[in-house]
Amino acid sequence: MATPVGIAPVRLDNELVSLIPLEEAHRASLTAIADDPDLWRFATVNQHGTDFDAWFDERLDQMATRAEITFAVYDRQAERFAGSSSYLMVNARHRRLEIGWTWYDKPSWGTQINPACKHLLLTHGFDHLGLHRIEFKVDSTNARSIAAMEKLGAVREGTFRNHLIMPDGRQRHSVYFSILPDEWPAIREALTARLREWSAAPK
Repeated sequence: MATPVGIAPVRLDNELVSLIPLEEAHRASLTAIADDPDLWRFATVNQHGTDFDAWFDERLDQMATRAEITFAVYDRQAERFAGSSSYLMVNARHRRLEIGWTWYDKPSWGTQINPACKHLLLTHGFDHLGLHRIEFKVDSTNARSIAAMEKLGAVREGTFRNHLIMPDGRQRHSVYFSILPDEWPAIREALTARLREWSAAPK
C-alpha cells in the first residue's frame, strides 16, 4: 500500500453516489441546498445564507494545498447534488485522517447517501491510501450522528470535554470514534450488505 504524502483530489464513485473533488462550479448547487439552518445545528460555524460562501472559500483554500480534501456529494439515482463530506486533519506521517464536515440536505437523511459515501471514503482511505486510523468527532448532543457512528461500527473512544465553542457560545463536548485497519473488513462487509439492499430495492 502506498504511503500518503498528501491527499490527492480523486473522484470516487459507486452505483449510488459520486464524490467529486470540490471546485468553484459546485458553489451554486451546494449553496441552494445548504440554505437551511437545521443542517447546521451542530456545526462550529454558521454555514447557511451568506456564511456559506466563507465556508466554501475556506474549503477551496484547503483543496489548493492538498491539506484537506472536500467532496461534493452527487446522488446518482436522483441525479442531483445532495451535500458534502471531507478528509480533514490529514497526517501523512502517522497515516491518519478524519472524515468530517459531512452534511446532506434533508431529503437525503436516512437514505442510502451516507452509507454509500462512507463506503467510498473508508475504502479509499484503508485500501488505497494505506491509512492506520480514520477518525470521526461528533457533538455530544447530536444523537442522530452518534447513532449513525454506532450503526457504522466505529469504536467510541471517549469524549473531549469543552472541546469547541459553538456560534451561540455553548461549550461543545466532542465524542470521538475511530476505525482501524483490522476492524475495516467487518465494517466493509456490513456496509456492502446495506448498499446491496438499497440497490436491489424497487425504484
